[in-house]
Amino acid sequence: MDELIAAIDLGTSGTRCLIMDSNKNIVSYAYRPNNIVYPQAGWSEIDATQILLNTYSVVKEALRKGKIEPNSVSAIGIANQRETTVIWNKRTGKPVYNAILWQDVRTEYICGKHKDKSEWIFQKTGLTLSPYFSASKIAWILENVPQAKMHITSSNLLFGTMDSWLIWNLTGGKKHTRPLHVTDHTNASRTMLMNIRSLEWCEDIMQLFGIPDSMLPEIVPSSSYGPLGYTSQDSIFQRQIPITACLGDQQASLFGELCVNIGDTKCTYGTGSFILQNIGPKPLLSKNKLITTVAFSGLKIGLKYAIEGSIPSSGIVLNWLQKNLNIRMETNTNSKLDVVPEASLQGLYFVPAFSGLFAPYWDSRARGLIIGLTHYTTARHILSAALEATCYQTRDVLDVMQKDTGMEIRELMVDGGMTENENFLHLLADLLGRNIIKAKRTEMTAVGAAYMAGLASDLWMTLSDLIDTKESGKFFEPRLTGKERDSLYKGWKRAIERCKRWT
Repeated sequence: MDELIAAIDLGTSGTRCLIMDSNKNIVSYAYRPNNIVYPQAGWSEIDATQILLNTYSVVKEALRKGKIEPNSVSAIGIANQRETTVIWNKRTGKPVYNAILWQDVRTEYICGKHKDKSEWIFQKTGLTLSPYFSASKIAWILENVPQAKMHITSSNLLFGTMDSWLIWNLTGGKKHTRPLHVTDHTNASRTMLMNIRSLEWCEDIMQLFGIPDSMLPEIVPSSSYGPLGYTSQDSIFQRQIPITACLGDQQASLFGELCVNIGDTKCTYGTGSFILQNIGPKPLLSKNKLITTVAFSGLKIGLKYAIEGSIPSSGIVLNWLQKNLNIRMETNTNSKLDVVPEASLQGLYFVPAFSGLFAPYWDSRARGLIIGLTHYTTARHILSAALEATCYQTRDVLDVMQKDTGMEIRELMVDGGMTENENFLHLLADLLGRNIIKAKRTEMTAVGAAYMAGLASDLWMTLSDLIDTKESGKFFEPRLTGKERDSLYKGWKRAIERCKRWT
């Protein structure tokens, strides 16, 4: 059998395993949804142990469905939801608390304590001082969870984003004398604890948040000249398989789209929406409230940075409408629906600031609203407004991204679950006034992790081997005039102003 790559994607809404061959064919795939809990308004958590069990389940299923023996897997690539924070006891191997999701805003008060340090933090990390990132989440757990407070001085506690948690367990966990405790440059750059230039932990920021250095993982490249580590014999793979790539999910989809040239821009539309532009080997700090992040690093790809705008609520809004209001997207997502902005034409806007507003507003006190309701408003209008909101938020980011980089963004590469709905993509092109290129495959995050793992393990010898066989997706062009588009966008900006600083 051809050499195979297993890509594990620890997403927010679900966990995936994709197995790919050297011809870039997906030979097997498995998915399991994650159970997110919301203990209070603004809080979002997930059971990290359940994420492990989901991972083991999808790996088993992918191997079984593809009739693949573990010894046919030559390397493993990992992609993960980024800022989500888990702290565990290395003696017991158990988390001291649920993993706090990236969407969670409970730590606003901790960030507020350090407001006078926000510019200093930005200059060091490239990140806006926000509950979005891991630093304040770590501080909250150390301050509020008894099991964490009890062990804070014992060096028994380990912190990680989900990549660190999975790798530690795959390489032996508490059963092994030296399990790997690592994270890569892309994930480390989302903690608000790493210097964006030196690629090392910032001790002064760690001290500011009261985080012991003994908790932090070693920072490594996304891929390197040797494996990051090997799965243990008693892992789900039952043998030693090299883990050759690890990177945050949005950086993985950037690589999956093969956005390897300066100016290449993509957006992944999943639980949230994440717009990244490759800005090359030097970090550029935004003047317009975007963030700077490591795009990818390591073998055959060098070090690349990206500028990013994050939107916390996109696909999750459609889930919320279905679960809480019984408003659901039609089963046939490409059925005959109007592809003009239906809700905005009626003066109806939906701002889904469930976790506040992210880029370029950074207002964690903002809350969601639906404004412009009339007797004429129907469930379909509200659904349309939810789709339009994702489009308008994308424009919010792209407009300021162009100001930061000085590069016009004429086309946007897109992937993720929402892009299965072509009506949404027509709407996106209309409201952005830009060409939209849909990825050939939906799951570009897992594809990117597979590509990087395959490069590092010489399944593909050079980056050109991937680029030369890049698959083109479907193309969507805008239909609205600039005047129509700008008029509708003005209504969106008015709605944004009304939801700010609500709590």
